[in-house]
Amino acid sequence: MPRNRSAIAALQKLEADRAALDAKQRELEMQAAKELGEIILGSGLESFSKKGLRKVAEELGKLGEDAAIEKLTGRGATRASNSAPGTQ
Repeated sequence: MPRNRSAIAALQKLEADRAALDAKQRELEMQAAKELGEIILGSGLESFSKKGLRKVAEELGKLGEDAAIEKLTGRGATRASNSAPGTQ
């Protein structure tokens, strides 16, 4: 029977670990949101509606960083512009 008790104890520990990880995830998500908010403030994006900002963020996320920068600025991303002439 000790094997059953250890399995029960292991499950209880797993549940406690999951709860602790969930709490840590919520804390990190709040910190990430604060960091992103600080980046956005002063960029002009704070004037977008919540719905508009979400849409812009989703579309930029689909493109990826380099493609989004290239599309928005009309020039290649930093890595592409640093390559040797004639290799682009």
